[in-house]
Amino acid sequence: MPAPNGSNPVKLSLPLEYQQDLYKELNLEDELVILARGLGLLRIVTNLLHSFDAAGNNLVVIVGADDRENGWIGEALAEQAAISRSPAARGLSQVNTDAMSVGTREKMYTKGGIFSITSRILVVDLLSRLLNPETVTGLVVLHSERIVATSIEAFIIRIYRQMNKGGFLKAFSDNPEPFTGGFAPLSTMMRNLFLRKPSLWPRFHVTVAKSLEGRKKAEVIELEVPMTDAMRDIQNAILECVEVSIGDLRRTDTGIELDDWTLDSALHKSFDVIVRRQLDAVWHRVSYRTRQIVNDLTVLRSILHALLTYDCVSFNKYLDTILAAHQPPPGSNRQNQSPWLFLDAANIIFETAKRRVYTGKTVETEVPENATKLPDSLRPVLEEQPKWAVLAEVLDEIDRDAYLNPGLRDDSNGTVLIMCSDRSTCRQLREYLQNMKTQVQRKSEDNAQEETEAKPSAEFMMRRKLWRYFGWKKAFARVSAHLFAEQQKALEGFTSVSDKQGTNGYRGKGPPNKRRRVRGGSAAAAGGGRPVNGSMQVAEDKESQVASLMADIEPNGDEVNPKDDVAVDDLEDLEDYFELFEMNDLVVVHPYDGDMDEHVLEEVRPRYVIMYEPDAAFIRRVEVYRSSHDDRNVRVYFMYYGGSVEEQRYLSGVRKEKDAFTRLIKEKGNMAVTITHDASANDPQESFLRTVNTRIAGGGRLAATAEPPRVVVDVREFRSSLPSLLHGRSNIVVPCMLTVADYVLTPHICIERKSVRDLISSFKNGRLFNQAETMLQHYKYPMLLIEFDQNRSFTLDTFGTDHTTSSLKAENPSDLQSKIALLTLAFPRLKIIWSSSPYQTAEIFDELKKQQEEPDPIKAVQVGLIAGEDPSDQTFNQTPQEMLRVVPGMSEKNLSRITLEVRNVAEVSNLGEEELDVLIGKEAGRQVHRFFNRSVFDD
Repeated sequence: MPAPNGSNPVKLSLPLEYQQDLYKELNLEDELVILARGLGLLRIVTNLLHSFDAAGNNLVVIVGADDRENGWIGEALAEQAAISRSPAARGLSQVNTDAMSVGTREKMYTKGGIFSITSRILVVDLLSRLLNPETVTGLVVLHSERIVATSIEAFIIRIYRQMNKGGFLKAFSDNPEPFTGGFAPLSTMMRNLFLRKPSLWPRFHVTVAKSLEGRKKAEVIELEVPMTDAMRDIQNAILECVEVSIGDLRRTDTGIELDDWTLDSALHKSFDVIVRRQLDAVWHRVSYRTRQIVNDLTVLRSILHALLTYDCVSFNKYLDTILAAHQPPPGSNRQNQSPWLFLDAANIIFETAKRRVYTGKTVETEVPENATKLPDSLRPVLEEQPKWAVLAEVLDEIDRDAYLNPGLRDDSNGTVLIMCSDRSTCRQLREYLQNMKTQVQRKSEDNAQEETEAKPSAEFMMRRKLWRYFGWKKAFARVSAHLFAEQQKALEGFTSVSDKQGTNGYRGKGPPNKRRRVRGGSAAAAGGGRPVNGSMQVAEDKESQVASLMADIEPNGDEVNPKDDVAVDDLEDLEDYFELFEMNDLVVVHPYDGDMDEHVLEEVRPRYVIMYEPDAAFIRRVEVYRSSHDDRNVRVYFMYYGGSVEEQRYLSGVRKEKDAFTRLIKEKGNMAVTITHDASANDPQESFLRTVNTRIAGGGRLAATAEPPRVVVDVREFRSSLPSLLHGRSNIVVPCMLTVADYVLTPHICIERKSVRDLISSFKNGRLFNQAETMLQHYKYPMLLIEFDQNRSFTLDTFGTDHTTSSLKAENPSDLQSKIALLTLAFPRLKIIWSSSPYQTAEIFDELKKQQEEPDPIKAVQVGLIAGEDPSDQTFNQTPQEMLRVVPGMSEKNLSRITLEVRNVAEVSNLGEEELDVLIGKEAGRQVHRFFNRSVFDD
C-alpha cells in the first residue's frame, strides 16, 4: 500500500481486516468516520498520522485532542517510528499554552511535522497568518460530535477550507448518539465539517463482525449476581421516589414537551442534564418546588449508583450526609423541603440502609473516642456486597485452573485484570482482597479465643469500617450542629452576624467552618450577600455540599491511620523492602478509562479478565485484543447484578448505540450531496461587490470602499462564537492583543462585550467602570454590548413569590438595574446595546460599520499603551493578568505597566509602596500595597 505523498510504505500495526479497509479509505479520500466505541479509533488515527510523519515533508494539524489522547498519539508515533526506522519521522509536537512565544511557534510551523494545537491558539495563528493555511498538508479532527456551527473548531475548519482547497480533512468520532438529534443531524454535521462522505462502522458491520468473530474468540463467562433482599427493597424505593418526582414535574405547567420524561429514560446517565437543559428557557419562571424536584432527581440518581458500588457502611454514611444537606433552613415549613423525603419510600431507604449495618440504638456515651469494640447495645449486621463472594470464588477458580493446567502456555501472562467503573471501587476491591483471608477472633462462652474458618470474608474489613463510622458520626454531628447555628445567624441579618462573630473572637475572619458553609448551602451563600427569606432559598448544589461534608470528615481509603513523617533513607537495605513480582502472581485492579484501556491490555497481557461492572466498550476492546493476537488466550468473567439498574443501563446503552447507527445509515442513504462553493473566493465580481457601499445618497451613487470589511478582535474573545460568526458574514477578523475594548469596528467605534454573568462580576469588582473610562478617553463612540442567550432564561430582576422579598430587592441599592443606571449617569456618552444571541450581535456589527471607515489594527493595539511601548511585546500569560485585574487600584493602564515591568505576581506582591508609586501612581500604589500586605486580623 503506497504511503501519502509518494513516500515508502510504512509498517502498519493494524492486523484486523476492518482496520485495514478503513485505513485504505482514509488514504483515498476525505470523510467523516463514525466508529463504534471500543473498536480502536485512536489506533487507526495514529497509523494514519505515522504515514504522514514518515514522509518527512508534511505539516499535519490535530484539532480536538485532549491531554490523554496527546500522550497516546505521541507515544504511538515514537514507537512506530522506532519500529519502521523512519529517519524523517519527528513525532508529535504540542502547542497548548499561551506562554509559548510567537517566534517559537513560527519556527516550529516552518519545520513541519505533526502538531496538536489547542483550538484558541490555532484559530489566532491561522487568522494572523503565523500559520499559513496554504502550507498545511491536512487537518485531523477528533471528537467531531462536539462540533456545532458556532464552535471554534468549525471556525478553524472554515478558515482552512477557504484558504486551502487541496489539503486533506479527516474527522473522527466514536460517539454516534449526538449525531441523531434534531432534523437531518448528519447532513448538518457534514456541512459544519466541509465534508461530503460519512463512513459508518457499527459493531454489526459485516467486516467488523467477520474480523472479530472469524478467528478464535475470547472465552466469556457471564455471571449474574442476585442482589440481597435489602438492596432490592432500597432500589425499588429509590425508583418509586424517582417516578413520583417525574410525575410532579409532568404536572407542572412548564409548556415543554414531556413525553420523554419517563422512568426508563431516568436511568440514562444524562437524564437530569437533559431535564435541566429543557427547562433553561423558562428557568426564571418555574416555581421553587419545580427547581427543587429537578435537583432531587440528581440526588436520587446518585443514591442509586451508590447502592450498587458502596459497601453498606459507606452507603449509610452517604445517606447521613444527604439527609443533613437536605435539612430545611430554620423557620421554613414543610412546603420548602424536598418532597421525596416525605414519601414512605424514603423511610424505607434510610431504615433499610441502617439495618444492613447494625440493629439496635446507639447511645453517645457508649461510643468511645478510639473505638476498638462495638457498644453492647448494638448488634452488627454488616451485609456484604454480593459481588465480593462471587469475586472470591472466581479468583479461587483461576488459581485452580492455573494449578491443574500448568502445560497451557502462550504469550499471555498469568495476570488477573479486574476492571471497575471508578477509582473508589478500585480502592474498595483492593481493601477487600487484602483482608478477605484475615481471620476474626471471637470469645467463646468459656472466654477462650476462637478463630473463624479460613474462608473469604469481609467481616474484618467491615468491622473496622463500622468502628470508623461511629467516630465519624460524632464529628459529623458536631459539624451539622455548627452548620445549623450558622444558618440561624444568617437569617438574623448580616449586622447581627457580624456582632456575634466579633464577640466570639472571630473579628473579621470567618468562623472555623466558613469554607464548607459557603460552598454548601448556607443562607448567606445562597442569598448572594444579602438576607433572604427562608422560603426563597434554593439549595441548587446539594451534591457539592454532600461531597464537601464527606471530604472534610471522612478519611480517604487507606489513609485512615496517620502516616509517619517522611525520613531520609540511605537505601542500603533496598533489597529487603523492594522486589519485582512475577507477572503470574499479580492481580491488577484498574478503572475503565476509554481508549487508554487498550494500553492496559497490551502491557499487562492478562490471561484472565474480571469485569466487576459491565461496560460494552471494554468488551469490544477485549474482542479486538484477542482477535489481534493469535498466540494469546483470554478468559473474561462478566459480572452484573441481575434485575438491577446496572443491567438495565448496560442494555439501554447498547440499544441506544445500535438505534443511533441504524438512523445514521438510513439518513446516509437518503442524504443529498453537499456542494460547498465559496463564491467570494473565486469570483472577482463577487469580491468587488463585497466592497461596495449600497447606501443611496445625493444622486444614488455607489461608493466603493477599496477594501473588504474588517473587525479588530481581542485574542481573548476567541473563546466565544462571535468571531466565527463575523468571519462567516464575510468580515476579515484581525486578532490582536487589545488594551482597550474587545472589538474595534471603525476608527471611532469600540465595543466592550459582556455576558450577563460577566457583567455582574465586572460591576462587583469595579472593572467595568475602569473599562468605560478608558474607552471614553480614546474613542468617540464607546459602546457596551450586553449579550444574553435567547434560549435560556434571562431577567435583571429575580422573580419572587411574596411581596416582602420583591420589595426588599427593589429597595436594594446594589441591584443590577441600579448599577446600570449609575453607569449611564457616570458616562453619558457610553451607548448600551442589548443582544439576544451572537447571531444578532453579528448583524448589529454590520449595521454599525455601514458608511464607516475600516479600523487600523496597529493603531487599535497602540491605544491605551504608554508612549514607547512595543505592541508586539504584548504576548503574556493571561491567567496572572486576570488575577491582577481584581486587585483594587489596578486599572487597564496600570496593569499594562505592571506586566511590562514586573516578571510575575509574586514579585508584584513583594514590591514596596514607594516602588509601586513610581510604576502606577501614588493612590493606586497605596491600594495595591495594602491589598497584598493587609493582615487578616485588621478591622
